[in-house]
Amino acid sequence: MKIALFGYGKMGKLIEELAVERGHTVVARIDIDTAGVDYSEMEMAIDFSTPEAAPGNIRGCLENGIPVISGTTGWLEAYGQMEALCEKHNGAFLYASNFSLGVNVFFELNAYLAEMMRTLTDYKVVIEEIHHTQKLDAPSGTAITLAEGIIERSSYQGWSVNGEAGHNIPIHSKREGQVPGTHSVTYGSAIDAIEIRHEAHSRKGFALGAVVAAEWLLGKQGVFGMKDVLQLGKK
Repeated sequence: MKIALFGYGKMGKLIEELAVERGHTVVARIDIDTAGVDYSEMEMAIDFSTPEAAPGNIRGCLENGIPVISGTTGWLEAYGQMEALCEKHNGAFLYASNFSLGVNVFFELNAYLAEMMRTLTDYKVVIEEIHHTQKLDAPSGTAITLAEGIIERSSYQGWSVNGEAGHNIPIHSKREGQVPGTHSVTYGSAIDAIEIRHEAHSRKGFALGAVVAAEWLLGKQGVFGMKDVLQLGKK
């Protein structure tokens, strides 16, 4: 598979390394200057750029018939536009806030726990996420996905950054050293606490998941997520 990388920072370089190991070829590395991109050699695009660049990168790929994977977070106000554009061009688009295979299992565990806690109103939920100091957005897309999974299955109305527990789920964001990513969901009461936690040991899991998703997306049409790739939640 001939892959174009949009965003060539640490993640882009790691994706390239793993893609080559799996027999793929990287035909383009587009980092900052996206003018005059040549789409002719691409069979797949993987976007790990910036919140400002991601919508334009995705649009360019879809308009030129290139299936595109995006792991960039912080731009989701434009997600509906990209979804509509994909449908208009009969394209293929896959977004995930986190491509780690373990994190996507964690998402399912989070949803299952939220269902169990639905009627236990003495417990208040708090989400915490810790990342390296270079991470641009806060809270993380993964933390937002966790919050949304709980909101869909509870009486919480939304989420707030570093707020107090109430109608919204508090998300506490920390930026420390070179932490690849740690997320925890805690239900606490006056009696006890229940916590689930995922800790990434390196960025390799995120990069591998993106390459696996690209392999899965090739030849398909539609808008997808990692649940489709991993067939999670299917009985």
